[in-house]
Amino acid sequence: MFSMNKRSQWRGKLQRYAIRNLTLYLIICYGIGYLLQAMAPNVIFYLLLDPFLVLKGQVWRLITWVLIPPENTNLFFLLIMLYLYYSLGNLLERLWGTYQYNVYIFSGILFTLLGAVVLCGYCALMGAQYSGVPGIYLLPGDRYVSFGQFSTYYINMSIFLACAASIPDVQLLLMFLFPIKVKWLGILYGVMLVFQCIQGGVTTWIVSIFSLLNFLLFFLRSKGKMRLSPGQVKMRHEFKQKMRAAQGAAAGVTKHKCAICGRTERDGDDLEFRFCSRCNGNYEYCQYHLFTHTHVQ
Repeated sequence: MFSMNKRSQWRGKLQRYAIRNLTLYLIICYGIGYLLQAMAPNVIFYLLLDPFLVLKGQVWRLITWVLIPPENTNLFFLLIMLYLYYSLGNLLERLWGTYQYNVYIFSGILFTLLGAVVLCGYCALMGAQYSGVPGIYLLPGDRYVSFGQFSTYYINMSIFLACAASIPDVQLLLMFLFPIKVKWLGILYGVMLVFQCIQGGVTTWIVSIFSLLNFLLFFLRSKGKMRLSPGQVKMRHEFKQKMRAAQGAAAGVTKHKCAICGRTERDGDDLEFRFCSRCNGNYEYCQYHLFTHTHVQ
């Protein structure tokens, strides 16, 4: 019981720092990355998450890799994709709450950093040599490792997979024409991911597993309890709105109020209030008027 109370206290303290509409900030990072890539294509090499270069003092790479957008050359498709992830991210935030959604996204970022460290150790173990291009290292046998695979692509996919697992019956319009449930798209992506890992080898396995570890942990822990229908999502959202409205209305309500001067407990910590047993009705008075008022008959 003590540990549960402690955890609740810590959660209450951290909730105040949760970032609302976090998905919008991710989209802004993507936009900045695309602008940098358009103006100076080689600048991406200075943003990559490369632990070897971080150890040499280029510590900004621990953050700047978030600016690297998913690879896509079609501007129209890119805008559609960003709008889709923005909508799904906001839906998850309303469904889970701002705090838990923040934990989900930031844990995905931290696991991605951990995956980069593991891949760095693998390169060192295999005797990889720096190729001269940031983020690319040569392995024996004409193989190579690219740290450029660590990008926001997997953050987007973790959002998509979370929606597929939490609200599987929500429908999306495939090619704006064909309605399809998001769970089938999630299954399709899972199959594609397995094939990518088989073809890509150890590097792709490390990148994929660690970048999506937040999704695996969250839903192994939830044991299927996060699954909601579209109707349940709507009901939960409406319930939260009503609760916020009720809390806002209750913020102006006081427990005590003097029937003579109108003072409440907010007018001073030293004020005391009592009900008068001789008045006809529930009349409450402060200590200044409890014995001096005219009794109500």
